[in-house]
Amino acid sequence: MPQSVEQHIAAITDRIKDFVRFLDREEVTPVLAELREMFARELRATEGFASHERELHDRIRHESDYEQLRAIHDELNVLEMERFLAISSVSALHANCTEYRDILADRAIILAEDEMEHDGRGRAPCPYALCSMGSDGREEQTLITDQDYLIVYGDGGGEAADEWFREFSELIVERLAQIGFKKCTGDIMPSNPTWRGSLSQWRRKLLAIVRYEYEDYAKNLMDLIVISDARHVAGDRNLAETLTATIRALEKDYFQVLWGMAKAATEMKLALGFLKRLWTEGSGEHKGEFNLKLLAWAPLVMNVRILAINQGVPATNTVKRIEHLAREGSFSPAFAHGLVEAYEVLTRHRILLQIKVIKGIQKSSYYLNPYTLPAEEREAIRQALLRIEDLQRTIHTNFSIM
Repeated sequence: MPQSVEQHIAAITDRIKDFVRFLDREEVTPVLAELREMFARELRATEGFASHERELHDRIRHESDYEQLRAIHDELNVLEMERFLAISSVSALHANCTEYRDILADRAIILAEDEMEHDGRGRAPCPYALCSMGSDGREEQTLITDQDYLIVYGDGGGEAADEWFREFSELIVERLAQIGFKKCTGDIMPSNPTWRGSLSQWRRKLLAIVRYEYEDYAKNLMDLIVISDARHVAGDRNLAETLTATIRALEKDYFQVLWGMAKAATEMKLALGFLKRLWTEGSGEHKGEFNLKLLAWAPLVMNVRILAINQGVPATNTVKRIEHLAREGSFSPAFAHGLVEAYEVLTRHRILLQIKVIKGIQKSSYYLNPYTLPAEEREAIRQALLRIEDLQRTIHTNFSIM
């Protein structure tokens, strides 16, 4: 059974347990019967989607035409959107989007290296790995994606290796764009020399950042935040894991850098206004709306990341980080449950905004008008923001931020 199906079953089971404990004994049997039927319908739908998805995954692994790979990618995106509308599982969508985009990226790497050889530039002169960052690095892919990748390669190849990987990186960025991975507007791609290098070159870059050897502190702090979620996608796994271990060790060893990240995280604004009501913009194009990503979702992800790095949590996924922090005592079970619930509420609305953009209903996938939602949904969002505010206070105290 695919992992996403198991996650969905576990989520439904938890919801049933939470619900039936409030019922009288005579109410339990008919309610459980109805829930079992609902569960069976959702499971049948999920298995049907999974079968089609496996077929498309197999096609990717054997396809050599970039336009066909783009068509398969588009088909998988539509399939995932339909599945989400059917079962509304955030964890399933994350798992599935991340999985098929990893398979696509791996295929693009193979084809690009073949293309380099065919054009007379030879095979890779040393082992290398493609790592993802951002939402992809956290295994939190959604329906709209762009490229957030870096390349690391083995030492000892000298200038010849640097030149080969420069050409290869430029090619892979173009090929990924061709199969549906938009180019990153922030240029977080291996075609940018900031995001590629040999292992020793990466170590020097990272040391320069944590020792404040670069002038642009804000940019380098942001680069370090981005790279904190790095995850192996394709190529040599040992190289990727050596790099990610180096990143996490430096972040812990140079506490002033982590403190700076924590300060930035605790100062992120939330969409909370007077008397802790939902805040929305009072004028302009987005009057009556707020930026769901910047004023809700991103502060949650950012603050969880800070605690996870400080506690040496190896996971990059936000929910897994929360669960790990609860197990090792940083969060109470109730607080951890509230944070997971907050993440799912906010992410579900982000995905629904993306669906509206895909369907041409609205232009922005960031701005949400909470007053178009039922009262209970507005309250769920407000409660999510209050939990994030509590998390910010926790980090503010733990890091002695004045």
